[in-house]
Amino acid sequence: MGTMDGKVALVTGASRGIGAAIAERFAREGAAVAVSARTVEDGDHPLPGSITHTVNDIVGSGGTAVAVAADLGKQEDRERLVAETERQLGPIDILVNNAAITYFEPVETFDEGHWRLMFEVQVRAPFELAQMVLPGMRERRSGWICNISSGAGRHPQGPPYAGGTGGTVYGMCKAALERFTTGLASEVYADGIAVNVVSPSGLVLTPGVIHHKLHERTPEDRHEPVSYMAEAAHALCTGDPATVTGMVTYAKPCLEQLGIAFPE
Repeated sequence: MGTMDGKVALVTGASRGIGAAIAERFAREGAAVAVSARTVEDGDHPLPGSITHTVNDIVGSGGTAVAVAADLGKQEDRERLVAETERQLGPIDILVNNAAITYFEPVETFDEGHWRLMFEVQVRAPFELAQMVLPGMRERRSGWICNISSGAGRHPQGPPYAGGTGGTVYGMCKAALERFTTGLASEVYADGIAVNVVSPSGLVLTPGVIHHKLHERTPEDRHEPVSYMAEAAHALCTGDPATVTGMVTYAKPCLEQLGIAFPE
C-alpha cells in the first residue's frame, strides 16, 4: 500500500520541474493527482514540458492523474481548477501551491503589470485555492497544504551588499507566502489540517532556472536534485498534522528533521 492511497492531490505548476516531480512522487504513493499549469501540450511553451506530458508519465507508470489547464493569474480559472479537480477525482485532500511566474527587474523600473501578475499567481492564488479546499478539509478533519517557496524570501545580507539581481519582487512574493503559511497553520491546527512551506536547499536545475541563467552564477556544489523537493513535499503531506505543521523549511533540513533518507 502507498502512503497516499485514497487521497486526492492538486499540484499547481506541474508541467515541468519541481511541480512535475512532486506530482509524480505523490502518484507513486497511490494519490490520484490533478496536474495543473497553463502549458497543455509539449510545444505550447518555449520551455520543455506540459501537463499532458506529466500525466502521461504518471499513467504510464500505473498511476492516476488528470490534466486540468488553468491560468492562476485569473480568478475564474482558480475557481474552475478546484471544481474540475473535484468533479473528476473527488474532494481534495492535499494542495500543493507550486505555480509561479517571475520577472527579474530592478525596483526602479519594475513593470506594474508584471508586479500584479506575480502577486496574483504566487500570493493571491495560493490564498484563494486554500480558501476553496479548507471547508472540505475541515469537514473531514484532515488535510495537507504545502506551499513551495524559495531562498529568495530571505533578507539580503549586508552592508556591504553584493548588488541586486532584480529579484526583490520575487522575494516579496515568497516572504508573503511564508507568512501566510504560518498564519494559516495556526488558524486550522485544531481541525487536523497541516500547512507547511518548503524551499530547495540549493539550486534545482529546472527549465525555468536554466532559462533565467541562474545556474551560471551558482557554484555546482550548491546544486540540488529535484527529488529532494519531491521527497520533502511528500513528507510534509503525509506527516501528522498535530506535529508536522507550521514549518518554514528547506528540503534537506526537512528530510533530516523528519528522519527521512535522502532519495537516490
